[in-house]
Amino acid sequence: MTTIKLHNTRTRGKEVLNPINPDDVRLYLCGPTVYDRAHLGNARPVVVFDVLYRLLRHVYGTDHVTYARNFTDVDDKINATALARKEAGAPGTLEELVQERTEETISWYLADMAELGALEPDHMPRATAYIPQMIAMIEELIAKGHAYADGAGHVLFSVKSYKDYGALSGRSVDDMIAGARVEVANNKRDPMDFVLWKPSTDELPGWDSPWGRGRPGWHIECSAMSHELFGDSFDIHGGGNDLMFPHHENEIAQSCCAHPEGDFAKIWLHNEMLQVEGKKMSKSLGNFFTVRDLLDQGYPGEVIRLVFLQTHYRKPMDWTDKKAKEAEATLRRWRALTTGINPAPTASVAVIDALSDDLNTAGALAELHKLASAETAADLLTSARLLGLLTDKMGTWSQGEDHDLSHHEKSLFDARQVAIETKDFAEVDRLKTALIAAGVEVRMSKTGVELVPGPSFDASKLDAI
Repeated sequence: MTTIKLHNTRTRGKEVLNPINPDDVRLYLCGPTVYDRAHLGNARPVVVFDVLYRLLRHVYGTDHVTYARNFTDVDDKINATALARKEAGAPGTLEELVQERTEETISWYLADMAELGALEPDHMPRATAYIPQMIAMIEELIAKGHAYADGAGHVLFSVKSYKDYGALSGRSVDDMIAGARVEVANNKRDPMDFVLWKPSTDELPGWDSPWGRGRPGWHIECSAMSHELFGDSFDIHGGGNDLMFPHHENEIAQSCCAHPEGDFAKIWLHNEMLQVEGKKMSKSLGNFFTVRDLLDQGYPGEVIRLVFLQTHYRKPMDWTDKKAKEAEATLRRWRALTTGINPAPTASVAVIDALSDDLNTAGALAELHKLASAETAADLLTSARLLGLLTDKMGTWSQGEDHDLSHHEKSLFDARQVAIETKDFAEVDRLKTALIAAGVEVRMSKTGVELVPGPSFDASKLDAI
């Protein structure tokens, strides 16, 4: 069986994936807080984990991998968007508007991630459906001396009660206090203690609990949901590296204290952040894009996905228009090469080996380019599909845009044959220049001519040839 190695953030090195149960390899990804459209940075862990999910299914079998990605559908940001709608005159109670916003945002998210070729996870738990499990875990933490109620409706986790706190990020508690905006409140025994449960007003979403009507803190959600779905221990947990502290650090503390008999997650995967044209993406710089923004601007989801895959997940990824155009041209070439071809029985060993080496997608793409150059179309098709590329569903962006360039291919080929005999290449140069001006990539070999529409292809310019 293929050996998969992954970089474990917790141990700071590559480790061989040895599943707890090879018949049920389990991975959990922290999903979105559903208050607005997913931005480009939100999409990166989705694509990374989608590739991992596909690889695991290839190695262990489609029925032997379980993937969960949650929705945080109770949060102050969601409440704020609902309140803004109510103040603008939207009908319904505030709680109804919160529900309306979460349903709307979840549908957007699923549609946008599907456009990027992401398979839907096996489980997509919503935090609001697991409130009893969260309350039970909080009660367990209190009983074991790891959490305390302040008497005013809050329950807080005692960070100093967990001796290994900070092991994931590699920072001491003192370092974390100095480097983070820690809220110092009168109800905290220690500045690093964090909220497990907090009061909620009658207007906002809330649930009855031993500490009064309230709602969960953010961190307890993933601990309770992953435990309900996967038990005390599972194989892989991931997310963006911005979640390493405090979210994942807090998850580990809660889960290991509530269920010390387990290991929680064996391997932690974190992807690096995303940039736009070499700069950090931010609204203030005017370079902030949602996935839908790019789709509406005409960037196909498959192109966005290919740009993501060109950079290793543990390196910062830079989105540029140049990369997108190059990715589109590549996909057009590959789709032209594989049109009407039946896929090979299995993916290229070299592609599988690259992905098995800590999801080296850049290395896998290099192997795909080699397959394309060798014109081994069947192998290219199967191997690309392992990365979520060249699937039938992902190819809809190019449907209706295919143009028959065979007449121009013949004209250029005939002109070149004449030029070889006469040594006059003026007509060949004229045709090539006109085709390139129309956005056509010209590929010439001893045996023929291939013309491929590029990202700037303009069919109207062909009329002048």
